[in-house]
Amino acid sequence: MIIAVAMLPGCMKDMGEGAVSRFKGAEPDAVAPAGKPKKAVVRASDSSEIIRALQGRPSVLISGTPYNRVADAVIASDARVAEAELRVARLREQAAKYNWLPSIGPNVSLNSLGEFVTDLVINQVIFDNGRKKAERDLAKANVEIAAVTLVEDGNQRVHDALSLYLKAEQNRDVSSHLAIAIKDMSQFEWVMQQRVNGGVSDMSDLNVLQQKLSSMQARSSEAQEATVTAMAELNAMSARQLNDLRGIGGLRSDSGAEALGVLRSKGEQERAIAEAKISRAQHLPGLFVNAKGGQSGPDIGATISTDTLFSLGTMAEFEALEVTKETAARRVEEAREDAARDIAAQSRQLESYRRQAIEATTLTKRAKENLDLFQAQYDGGQRQVMDVVGVYETYAMALEREIDLKYKAARAELELARLRGGLAEGAQI
Repeated sequence: MIIAVAMLPGCMKDMGEGAVSRFKGAEPDAVAPAGKPKKAVVRASDSSEIIRALQGRPSVLISGTPYNRVADAVIASDARVAEAELRVARLREQAAKYNWLPSIGPNVSLNSLGEFVTDLVINQVIFDNGRKKAERDLAKANVEIAAVTLVEDGNQRVHDALSLYLKAEQNRDVSSHLAIAIKDMSQFEWVMQQRVNGGVSDMSDLNVLQQKLSSMQARSSEAQEATVTAMAELNAMSARQLNDLRGIGGLRSDSGAEALGVLRSKGEQERAIAEAKISRAQHLPGLFVNAKGGQSGPDIGATISTDTLFSLGTMAEFEALEVTKETAARRVEEAREDAARDIAAQSRQLESYRRQAIEATTLTKRAKENLDLFQAQYDGGQRQVMDVVGVYETYAMALEREIDLKYKAARAELELARLRGGLAEGAQI
């Protein structure tokens, strides 16, 4: 009797959405129609468009560049909490795949004579208005969301690491520039000191020059400390030390893949629809077969029941579930619009920084030409020391601004890649 009840769902054919059968094409051993061979699907989520989009997602990092080496190092040391959550979701999906099978368990009771009666009880769902299928869809959607989370975490981790690396590189460049500026300014200070000692120049000029020199030394120390701090933080999240790494690498053009936020919204849409179907099925009657065998004797029966009784608000509840599906679809469009706006704004910011960096390079070149002119006039006795010092300070500030804009553009490019989800290669993660 128990075997007969267990075989019921396997013998059922097309009974509509609520039939608890194997649902052709949805289970791993489903048989494809004749003349249309179809590859077996190990898990339902493996056929997901979201999973395929994540697996085929390329990275914009160019192999062999400092960027790529930093990314490899921090990905290798990732604790990968999101990966563990994805494994949990995979296992739950695997369990949900068999939810159409009968449930079997013992039933131990105490009768009026004070004796324990042990039976084996089997329950099989025959018709449930699509609830079991919706539960499988829900498990699949949870896998998709967990997979998106995994790629998002990898994308954010690489962005954080590269931001630290850019901070260290910028402060290294600033330190190198200030080291030269301090050396040149120290030479001006020595000349001014000799002029003061000889009574040619006033002490106030020497004080101003020493103040400028002290300011440069303070900025240099600050830049060196910022470099050490950034590299210490980067090495803490890296699988290997990156102290010897130098230079920044460009990023390849974006492949046009859909933003991760949009993929997450799609997964949440599928989850919301599955939950709505489960809630709907709870309000509708389902057909169940129960069998029992053991010390109390064999017994078999059929039950028609609902998880939730009808009330005056049931129809409104059905309408709310339908609206839930529409809301989920609108959220996908909203996520797509938000992603497009963020990417457009960041693209404009990147273009602005690149334009300003080009202008800063031109201004630095002109400042250097002016400095060379003043230096030649000073050597010919036509300029005072403080005249040259003022022009040199202008040149030094122009060079600092050029360095600042260079790295602002690099950070803007990095942020744009993060918004597009291009810092993490899906297949690698």
